[in-house]
Amino acid sequence: MEWFTAPDYWLSRLVFQRALAVVYLVAFLTAALQFRALIGERGLTPVPRFLERVPFARAPSLFQLRYSDRLFAVVAWAGCAVSAALVAGLDSLLPLWGAMLLWLVPWALYLSVVNVGQTWYSFGWESLLLETGFVAVFLGNDEVAPPILVLFLLRWLLFRVEFGAGLIKMRGDECWRKLTCLDHHHETQPMPGPLSWFFHHLPRPLHRVEVAANHFTQLVVPFLLFTPQPVASAAAALMIVTQLWLVLSGNFAWLNWITIVLALSALQFPADPPSVSAAPLWYEIVVLAVAALLVFLSHRPVLNMISRRQVMNRSFDPLHLVNTYGAFGSVSRIRYEVVVEGTADEVAREDSQWLEYEFKGKPGDPRRWPRQFAPYHLRLDWLMWFAALSPAYAGPWFGTLVERLLENDRATLRLLRRSPFPPDAPPRFVRARLFRYRYTTWRELRDTGACWERTYVREFLPPTRLAGVPKSS
Repeated sequence: MEWFTAPDYWLSRLVFQRALAVVYLVAFLTAALQFRALIGERGLTPVPRFLERVPFARAPSLFQLRYSDRLFAVVAWAGCAVSAALVAGLDSLLPLWGAMLLWLVPWALYLSVVNVGQTWYSFGWESLLLETGFVAVFLGNDEVAPPILVLFLLRWLLFRVEFGAGLIKMRGDECWRKLTCLDHHHETQPMPGPLSWFFHHLPRPLHRVEVAANHFTQLVVPFLLFTPQPVASAAAALMIVTQLWLVLSGNFAWLNWITIVLALSALQFPADPPSVSAAPLWYEIVVLAVAALLVFLSHRPVLNMISRRQVMNRSFDPLHLVNTYGAFGSVSRIRYEVVVEGTADEVAREDSQWLEYEFKGKPGDPRRWPRQFAPYHLRLDWLMWFAALSPAYAGPWFGTLVERLLENDRATLRLLRRSPFPPDAPPRFVRARLFRYRYTTWRELRDTGACWERTYVREFLPPTRLAGVPKSS
């Protein structure tokens, strides 16, 4: 079938595949370095306990057959290795069927991780990576030109990501309709970056322009993806510029980067296509069948988008083949942070020497400037932001976190920037307090060197010690 392929997109495919492999590599590296403390056998929400109550049909995963921390480590590091091989272009050295199987490996491994990751893996970019990765399996390699249907599926996914996010904003917080959300968002977003303070202090009229430009990019530009070139490339390029602006303004794991990767597939680079053989019949049949399946499954996210009760970041099947996306339908006006402290004193008093635990990414010491971590995902730091919004978010795991801190658990402490207690002298008590944070003004920054100003609000968790440890008088 001559219409089946689009030779002019061979370079777009190459760039897309290598960029996607980099995102896979970051995702697997994040899993490998953080899983023991979060979901390991002694994690905050252990996988074995989760598997006792969730059947395979609801959460397909290799770990349904057997789980151990060693096996999880093998899966995560194997994912890193395969992703690195894809970055290096191993798929181009294999026959078409071999390249497809190679791309299927990271998808299957990461699906196994996400489906047992529980609250730590409940973010929209997990499903977005899986959906993108599944479609990429059928994009082919150097033996054939890129299939038009697969390129369409990638644009359809990009359309749903952007348009869905735009709709959830317009239906959500009124500040999006009033163009005022960015008066607060840079200050209250989950994890600020090194430039977020400066973005917050941009003139308010410019904030209005930012919001209006966002609405245009998410509600109008996505339709241009389905127009002829070069309009489709211009639309994709505009989306990339918008996402890079978001990269500069905060830490959103790989959400912005995977969106950029999707947009790369819609760009048509000016390069002569190499000579390739015709697509084999079995390949055409497989692509047609998968495209038909994904288009059929798309009716659920479409119904969600047009619904007045639109939801964000929902998976409609356990394989995460087709999902709905969106973020920040509502924007917080005030930033709260949970500050965790410990003391070595025998009796916990208000005037005891309380020492603060420092997290890697979330705000803590008002004088410590935020760092850039994205696309790497600091999962505990993100969940601490949700905990500050409501203790209910932290109910399943915060108590165990405190226990691990009282034990000076090495795996847990590796998730932090610094523990104030030496390895052989754990704290006697740990407590948590809720503070209100706000960005300092230009004058306050010059006078104090602090980018944050914080005010005590209330107790989040009273001083707690390990059970069985006697309290000295």
